[in-house]
Amino acid sequence: MTGATDAILPTVPTGATDALGAVVLLAGVGERALSAVLDDLWGGLLDLLAGATGIEVLASPFMQRAYLAAVCVAVVGPLVGSFLVHREMAMIGDTLAHAAFAGVAAGLFANAVLAVTVPPLLTALVVAALAALVVQALVDYAGAYRDTSLAIVLTGSFAVGSVLITAADGGIAVGINAYLFGSLATVSRANAGILLAMTAVVGLAVGAAYRPLVYVTFDEVGARAAGVDVTRYNRLLAVLTAVVVVGAMQIMGVILVAAMLVIPVATAAPVTGFRRAIAASVAAGLVATVAGVSLSYWYDVAAGGTIVLVAIAGYVAVTAATRLRARIAANRRERNARGDSDATDADADSGAESGAVTADGGDRAG
Repeated sequence: MTGATDAILPTVPTGATDALGAVVLLAGVGERALSAVLDDLWGGLLDLLAGATGIEVLASPFMQRAYLAAVCVAVVGPLVGSFLVHREMAMIGDTLAHAAFAGVAAGLFANAVLAVTVPPLLTALVVAALAALVVQALVDYAGAYRDTSLAIVLTGSFAVGSVLITAADGGIAVGINAYLFGSLATVSRANAGILLAMTAVVGLAVGAAYRPLVYVTFDEVGARAAGVDVTRYNRLLAVLTAVVVVGAMQIMGVILVAAMLVIPVATAAPVTGFRRAIAASVAAGLVATVAGVSLSYWYDVAAGGTIVLVAIAGYVAVTAATRLRARIAANRRERNARGDSDATDADADSGAESGAVTADGGDRAG
């Protein structure tokens, strides 16, 4: 009986069994690590804040995931955007956001029409990364200007996305709205884990390639002359931008995702020193995302739009304060210069009067 049963049941190769076991083991390790970070560390911290401040929303697991996603976006957005802004490539974020839109549409189309299960974020990441490489290839090999290559990829990606939406008879239009405009409801436990992994990957990549990236950013010609593989680091920066765009898309939405690559960096522009400017831009991003998520929850409005408006308000406030301080400093210098001039004139007048008195005294003595 045992022999017959063994003959009926298919034989699973040992290698396949080992691979399956390794996948199950990695999944278990990943779930335990996510639970430790999301529940024990992050959740415990926000629970303590909720108890200390009386703000009950901080103890909600739903909002804890939203705040974690906001922090991740606030860190990786300015971290990569600092290099893009100084290279005058700020619009690549908008281009890759439209490419991610096409990727989401492709994933939803495959799920609806082909009856398969494909995570839309995965297809968005793949398509956005490929679009980033296409942009760089157009600049390097096709001789296209950078803004021209960005326009080609942006419009082409949006065209692909719109065709896929209509090809499915509008059935995926509802599902894609959350990716277009962003939503706190889309930040699931799995999405929070993906965002944490993306943040770690981007942070480690920027840290490992920091010096070459800075060199290429501020002096590309000098970097080529020094033997730096400029094309390699350009591609790395483009792919990292795609990763950031897809990660931020969950809260910000495709339409507003490029904002976190640019606005916090512009807010930190008055800060001198590139490292300090990056730190200041991350701080500005944290204020904008955390405040924006809180306001969007309290007033039941779109999270992405609220975050962008808060970020713009911060930029306007910093710019106004910087200009006011510069004007005050200029007025002070002008008053000091006028005071020095008046003092010089007074000394000259005093010297002239002294000379006149001396001459008059000499005449009297004669």
